Amino acid sequence: MTLHEDRSMEFAVRIVKLSRYLSEKKEFVLATQILKSGTSIGANISEAKYAESTTDFIHKLSIAQKECSETSFWLKLLFKSEILTQIEFESIHAECEELLRLLTSSIKTLKQKNSQPKNK
Repeated sequence: MTLHEDRSMEFAVRIVKLSRYLSEKKEFVLATQILKSGTSIGANISEAKYAESTTDFIHKLSIAQKECSETSFWLKLLFKSEILTQIEFESIHAECEELLRLLTSSIKTLKQKNSQPKNK
């Protein structure tokens, strides 16, 4: 596993546990939403390994990036709705934002390399 895969897997495990916690609090819709977006990050990173081209690889990472941004939204909503405490929120949200930074940086670097002229 790559660094991104390891981090996204650890994050996904935390999201699964958070979803269970939300279900116990009868927050079923929010539990489902955050479960889908939060676990999709790692699934798309994993899928990127088998991309058919650099463009496809960037596309898969871009989907992971969007899912990560959506997950950040749900986490903020859970905090602002007082479903998560500040301590609960800060830890998992910081991890989400770090994943987002890693993905954004990787995508930017790949796009720059992909746009450079090829030497023959």
